[in-house]
Amino acid sequence: QLQLVESGGGLVQPGGSLRLSCAASGFTLDTYVIGWFRQAPGKEQEAISCIDSSDGRTYYADSVKGRFTNSRDNAKNIVYLQMNSLKPEDTAVYYCAAFRAMCVPSYSEYGVDYWGKGTLVSVSS
Repeated sequence: QLQLVESGGGLVQPGGSLRLSCAASGFTLDTYVIGWFRQAPGKEQEAISCIDSSDGRTYYADSVKGRFTNSRDNAKNIVYLQMNSLKPEDTAVYYCAAFRAMCVPSYSEYGVDYWGKGTLVSVSS
């Protein structure tokens, strides 16, 4: 079965850190751009970061720039999103998606080949 599976979400206090993982099953990630999205309750989906398949180039939305780091380990077929200095407004369900295009600020406009089911991140004291 071809799928992406996110993990690593949970409850964390403001200022804390979490590392999300996006693992592929049934296909290899090395030819796909991986994008991260999040959706907070009552809000629209937000595209927050992507990482290119070939050169590892990354993009970050202003809302997470300087706090989140996107990386990939093609040997393990996993992409990571390291989230530091978390804020209550980071609370959302986080999704990863695989697509064959480019990691650019407009990446949310590309068609997605695979979506994960999401992992919940809650930031609260």
